[in-house]
Amino acid sequence: MAWLLVIVAGMLETGFAVCLKLSHGFTRLWPTIAFASFALGSFGLLTLSLRRLDVGPAYAVWTGIGATGTAIYGMIFLGDVVSTLKIISISFVIVGIIGLQLSGSAH
Repeated sequence: MAWLLVIVAGMLETGFAVCLKLSHGFTRLWPTIAFASFALGSFGLLTLSLRRLDVGPAYAVWTGIGATGTAIYGMIFLGDVVSTLKIISISFVIVGIIGLQLSGSAH
């Protein structure tokens, strides 16, 4: 259950990063409200998960999901540059997340 919270928190991190960009420096109301909502949800769920998980692996998975999700979203929907190196790098982050899960460092 704690890992599910980390996964959802990571997806919410993607949401708050995208909304941060869309807020244009907090000058647009609805993206700013969405940013705050996603951020509170993400940090809240991460906080709950840390009651049962080690901070290192949980934080790495949270940031990994957020970073890969944001990069993929940006390439698909925001016109970010797509390159072979970017795709390979995202793949390495995903492999790292899986490796943390399989390493036995997570309970």
